Amino acid sequence: MDENLLTNIATATRESLPLVETQDLFLQFGKQIILNNISISIPRGQTVAIIGESGCGKTMLLKTLVGLIRPTRGTISFDGQDIQALNEHSMTSLRKRFGFVFQNAALFDSMTIEQNVAFPIRQHGMPHGKSERQLIQQRLNEVGLPNNVLPKRPSQLSGGMRKRVGLARALILEPDLLLYDEPTTGLDPIMSDVINELILRTRKRYEVTSVVVTHDMHSAKKIADRIIMLYPYSRLKPGESQILFDGPPSELEFTRDRRVKQFVLGEAGERLMEMLGQQGRGDLDSLNPHASPR
Repeated sequence: MDENLLTNIATATRESLPLVETQDLFLQFGKQIILNNISISIPRGQTVAIIGESGCGKTMLLKTLVGLIRPTRGTISFDGQDIQALNEHSMTSLRKRFGFVFQNAALFDSMTIEQNVAFPIRQHGMPHGKSERQLIQQRLNEVGLPNNVLPKRPSQLSGGMRKRVGLARALILEPDLLLYDEPTTGLDPIMSDVINELILRTRKRYEVTSVVVTHDMHSAKKIADRIIMLYPYSRLKPGESQILFDGPPSELEFTRDRRVKQFVLGEAGERLMEMLGQQGRGDLDSLNPHASPR
């Protein structure tokens, strides 16, 4: 068979496989179960928003996807590789293909903006045929920041500017997978939408696969092809899936699950009564000297 044909078949087969896939992912710390049998498949080029209330395991899922946290059991594959089977050297090499935009930008306060953006390439090496300064300026310009921010420290920038520096740093190695942890938290509505637009433009420019953890429903609906909603394991009934919703944003309004509806609409619903009930039980227990510890 023609060698070019074989190459084309191999490429087509690879492109048809999901970039990221988990099977029965389970994560537990002590007696606390964080993730329970999470199975998801993310195709190349897709932008997935992971939503859910605080404590449901969104950020922990994000970190397990790139090997920052090792699951208790289950498998995680990236581009067909089982990342848990990789040694430290192979995992370090694989991480060049990940970009991470942290919740509060996580810039190094002691470094200039230029040094912050350059950090990944100084750790892993420069892409072939480009100068460091040229590449840094290009990434900063792509996120709407001028070259005069290069000598500044993070403390001299606004929150929105720091978020954009974080995105520029995550893009410096042109990753295949870009992960965002609450990219619009703490920003005003206008700057939040600036970040949303940058996420959309980044996807078009680099054809990157993105996973976005967010509480911001406006952002999730605008940037995502697909939304996954997690629910805290401790509040599920026996046998219930931790994934309450998995589908396109357009289907959110048609869901019959009241927990999804309440989260999307920002309504307390039964959650307030549940919290008040728990507080009430705690108050009663404190008044009863014979109450058993919970």
